[in-house]
Amino acid sequence: MSTPNASGWKPGTPVTAHNAMSGPDTATGNRALMLEEPLLFEIGHVETTGVDLPEPQGDANRLGGFDRTAPIGLPGLSEPETVRHYTRLSRQNYAIDLGLFPLGSCTMKHNPRLNEKVARMPGFADVHPLQPVDTVRGALEVINELAFWLLDLTGMHGVAMSPKAGAHGELCGILCIRAALEARGDAREVILVPESAHGTNPATAAFAGYKVEDIPATPEGRVDLEALKARLGPDVAGVMITNPNTCGLFERDMKAISDAVHAAGGFVYCDGANFNAIVGKVRPGDLGVDAMHINLHKTFSTPHGGGGPGSGPVVLSEALSPYGPLPFTARTEDGVVHLVEEENADEFEHTEAFGRMTAFHGQMGMFTRALAYMLSHGADGLKQVAEDAVLNANYILRSLEDVLDAPFGPSGPCMHEALFSDKGFAEDVSTLDLAKALIDEGYHPMTMYFPLVVHGAMLVEPTETESKAALDQFIMALRSVAERAKTGDEALKSAPHYAPRRRLDETQAARKPVLAWNDPDMA
Repeated sequence: MSTPNASGWKPGTPVTAHNAMSGPDTATGNRALMLEEPLLFEIGHVETTGVDLPEPQGDANRLGGFDRTAPIGLPGLSEPETVRHYTRLSRQNYAIDLGLFPLGSCTMKHNPRLNEKVARMPGFADVHPLQPVDTVRGALEVINELAFWLLDLTGMHGVAMSPKAGAHGELCGILCIRAALEARGDAREVILVPESAHGTNPATAAFAGYKVEDIPATPEGRVDLEALKARLGPDVAGVMITNPNTCGLFERDMKAISDAVHAAGGFVYCDGANFNAIVGKVRPGDLGVDAMHINLHKTFSTPHGGGGPGSGPVVLSEALSPYGPLPFTARTEDGVVHLVEEENADEFEHTEAFGRMTAFHGQMGMFTRALAYMLSHGADGLKQVAEDAVLNANYILRSLEDVLDAPFGPSGPCMHEALFSDKGFAEDVSTLDLAKALIDEGYHPMTMYFPLVVHGAMLVEPTETESKAALDQFIMALRSVAERAKTGDEALKSAPHYAPRRRLDETQAARKPVLAWNDPDMA
């Protein structure tokens, strides 16, 4: 009879006699509903098309020297072939609708279908950025209402809604800092970035033209306050700090850090990617933060991944608000929400903006989803979101720390994510091997090898949307793989075994990528 493990999950009897992915080969290469899908170029033929087009008229060619009469070599597919191809591929993807996403510092969580329905309502789904302002008053109301919520939740003074992603928001905040320093004739050139900050922070500072210097972490995984104070001086423009940080810990000295930086004439940029752990509990403005981006997908459950569409609004302190980018929304005394742009910036006394981040105002679909999420939760619900996220992460941490090394477990409760290391693994087993084996268990792997302050790091973020039963099953799976890693199970080196594709030679894939299809008949 099976017995519960330390997490409380009761595993069933393992199936050892047969596995659906083993057995004899099939004539098609398919394995039941796991269908082997050729490339589009191998399916389609040039003479095939899914649509009937009229014969082109003999009008004058407008392509000039770019006219091309030779075949371009694209595969032609019928409509059923096209639909089946992409549907089959989609079934080989892992998705939040299939299971838990343990990606630390990425927060892949359930997107409520209510939000999706609202975003598809007429007037939101079909709004166009080139429409006259008078025809999009409702959209401006949504943007302004969302901005109000963000300011209220963060305790800040102003907000730039136009940045399209977290790193884009970071750049916006740093450009605000640069504009503020230039306005007072202060040519500072150094940004301090703690070791526990997100990797995009130093990249953003360097992209903005600053020199980047590291600030070490304490043994418990937080910013070394004394080392920070010792480095502050007239050349330091500011500090970029992630709070909660990438070790999954809240920076308890945040107010002292802000006070020290301000006293030295600098500004404080806070990476707000992990705001989901403290929303409704802590207001960054009360901690002395001058600028902070907010990933709407992380805290307010808008879709994430695939390169967009993203949204990273930036909240600003009173000192930086005058330099925030255009455009933005503002409500006048008559109750009308206006779009403030270059043409009317004087009217709204916003003449020191550093410029624009994007051509238009932002990502309307994400704004609509985020506001729907906020209104459906309310202030008390958003507070519970943070509490549940922290509870779930600590449940993961304490349920696994007896089998996986938790370097900052003694530092107190973690926030939104639990951090483990490869300490204790067999000599020839790596974090990568464990992650590949987790695919066989039916899970997308956690974030690997980050943060860099921990060797062989494994960063697990369960999010608040997972039930205890779902967490228990994940804990059971990770415990099983971790125990195999500690005993040196050789099967880990060739995992995954049950995925649609086997493990790549990752070194060759990075150094000699094959990015184009070549017709074997033309070789």
